[in-house]
Amino acid sequence: MEVLYPRCAGLDVHAETVVACVRLATGATVRRDHRTVATTTQGLLELGQWLASLEVTHVAMEATGVYWKPVWHVLEEAFTLVLANAMHIRNIPGRKSDVNDATWIADLLALGLIRSSFVPPAPIQDLRDLTRTRTQLVRESARHTQRLQKTLEDANLKLTEVISDVRGVSGRAIVHAIIEGETDPDRLARLAHPRLEATPAQLVEALTGRVTSHHRFMLKLHLQQITTLEQAVRDLDARIEEMLRPFRAVVDLLVSMPGLKARAAAVIVAEIGTDMTRFPTAGHLLSWAGLCPRLDESAGKRRSNRTRRGTPWLKTTLVQVAWAAARTKQSYFHAQFLRLKSRRGPKKAILAVAASMLTDIYVMLRDGVFFEDLGDQYFAQRDKTRLTARLLKRLRDLGVEVEIKAA
Repeated sequence: MEVLYPRCAGLDVHAETVVACVRLATGATVRRDHRTVATTTQGLLELGQWLASLEVTHVAMEATGVYWKPVWHVLEEAFTLVLANAMHIRNIPGRKSDVNDATWIADLLALGLIRSSFVPPAPIQDLRDLTRTRTQLVRESARHTQRLQKTLEDANLKLTEVISDVRGVSGRAIVHAIIEGETDPDRLARLAHPRLEATPAQLVEALTGRVTSHHRFMLKLHLQQITTLEQAVRDLDARIEEMLRPFRAVVDLLVSMPGLKARAAAVIVAEIGTDMTRFPTAGHLLSWAGLCPRLDESAGKRRSNRTRRGTPWLKTTLVQVAWAAARTKQSYFHAQFLRLKSRRGPKKAILAVAASMLTDIYVMLRDGVFFEDLGDQYFAQRDKTRLTARLLKRLRDLGVEVEIKAA
């Protein structure tokens, strides 16, 4: 095979050390030098000086947790870096060592057999940290809400049966009163908002229970955690809004799509960036996001059509946005969802809608254009002949004969 990079290096990155292998090819002669350095800043600077002294041009490393990031930040200005997916560059079983791993990475890089992973620029990475942290805090807040509801059930308080959101105005007021020691159901019921659907009698019945000091302690603990997490989410929202200022034009493009709001647009920008030249086609972006069927074929048989895992942060957001778009009446996505739901089921239909939305996002960001909805009649107008034949067949199955006459 042709050697593309005669002077390259492979790095096996760990928490405390980095094992480097420099591959120097001169004609048919290949020389390999190895060195192990610490992952401290001084050690990484020494690694960069050593690589520069050997006139290395390209450096490859595995995406190992977060340990690759400091190495990347130190070396990215001096070398062309390649971040490899660990699943794509597995070594031969039985020959596992740090030196062998670094050598294997260097050999694959020299022959051009490593597909570089997507590494966004620094501003996008910072925005990605914020949006992912926000998602984690929202999930943790939901967990504490479930624990609070569990404590209420343990005290035989059926508050969740009469109030849809325990964290709302009525729910918080009642829970605060319970924590303060109030046990009278009538007084607790009067704390509810007047517009609450539940009647006072239903509230009194639901709030009659057996509350102990242990229940009050647990309710106070979970409510404090929920309040703290909600404040952290508000702080993150303000920081995300500040970080999105350079990308405001991109966000304006994205929110022109049905079902896609500013919060989801921030996640999409953080996950895929704004430069679509990193993905040759929309299909490459769909494959990276895990929104297309996998290729798993053997002996002429298709063994599996399941989608790959992809990036969970982007895929989850796109599916949530797809559900909102599918509920938007008189839209292309609504028509697409209904068309596929009858044949393939709701789960596959919503994945198809998410894939269509990501394809549109790719084109919008690539060309800098706003979204143009094709309308809910697109599929019917696209193939009138097939639709007419299907409806006629359905009528014949029902025992009805129809004469066709052009309108």
